Amino acid sequence: MKMLVMEDEFVSRNVLTEILAPYGQVDAAENGREALTKFQSALQSGEKYDIVFLDIMVPEMNGQDVLRNMREIEQQNGVFALAGAKVVMTTALGDFNNVKTAFKNQCEAYLIKPLDRDKVINTLQGLGIV
Repeated sequence: MKMLVMEDEFVSRNVLTEILAPYGQVDAAENGREALTKFQSALQSGEKYDIVFLDIMVPEMNGQDVLRNMREIEQQNGVFALAGAKVVMTTALGDFNNVKTAFKNQCEAYLIKPLDRDKVINTLQGLGIV
């Protein structure tokens, strides 16, 4: 399984990467532009990401914008609906507007920080990833 973690905070990025590592390849991005570049490159090389974890509050482009752009990139490359990457929003923002926007932009799950192993693994199981 191929995974992408977009998280600007070093410790959170490393914790999430460590939790996911037993399940496959994990790439990391520190900001929205870097995440989109990696996402598009992977898709165009035929090695698309199976799951992407997006923090909402990151520099250069927030997670909501990254999600919207990812779905546009998938459509431009002929990847639609269930064939796309599963997206999990990871954030400290649990307000209704952020949650609603994330699901409107087609995320599959929304996790409120702090994250721990059980929360992440339960989400992967719920999405049928593991």
